[in-house]
Formats: sequence, structure tokens, C-alpha cells
Amino acid sequence: MRPELEATAERVFVALADPSRRSVLAELAAHGPATATDLADRLPITRQAIAKHLALLAEAGLVIAEPGERRRVRYRLDSAPMQVAQQFLAALSRDWDGPLDALRRHLDC
Repeated sequence: MRPELEATAERVFVALADPSRRSVLAELAAHGPATATDLADRLPITRQAIAKHLALLAEAGLVIAEPGERRRVRYRLDSAPMQVAQQFLAALSRDWDGPLDALRRHLDC
């Protein structure tokens, strides 16, 4: 995998490592774009913590901040970085399939 794609995958994995960030992503996936205040109303996380998580998710490219009315910023999902991470995992899986099949055959003997 190209270095820039590997770096994207790494940022995604770091972002997904935190359960609160996964909750924020799940909420956006289920209900569409939302502000930090909207998310804080729906999740057991403070608005300040939500804002920090959204900043990290934005750095990873997983959410996009869209200016709204009255200076409110809405966040929406961007699936492109997630697709890069999925491709990274698929490539790893392909690399493991051969050796794992060989081990399986060896153990079945």
C-alpha cells in the first residue's frame, strides 16, 4: 500500500480506537449530520468532550465540518478514509490467507 494511504488507514484506526469516538460516528451514521450540541444531547458525553472527539475525527477525515446557520457547525460522515482502512485490512487478510491455509493443512495431517 502506498505510504499516504497507509497513513490514512493509521489515522482511521487511531480514531476508531476510542469507544466514545465510535459512538459519535455511530450516531452520525444512524441520524445524519449533527452539531456537537445535538450529539451531546443524545450521548452520555459532555459537549466539550464531543467537540474534542469531533476534532480528532475531522483530522482523520472521518467527519466533515459544514458551516450552518447562526455560526453552528454540523458534522457529517465521510466514508472515503474508512474505505482506505478497509482496503488496508483486505490486503493484510490476503497476505495471511495463504500461510493460514498451509497451517490448517499441516494441522489436519
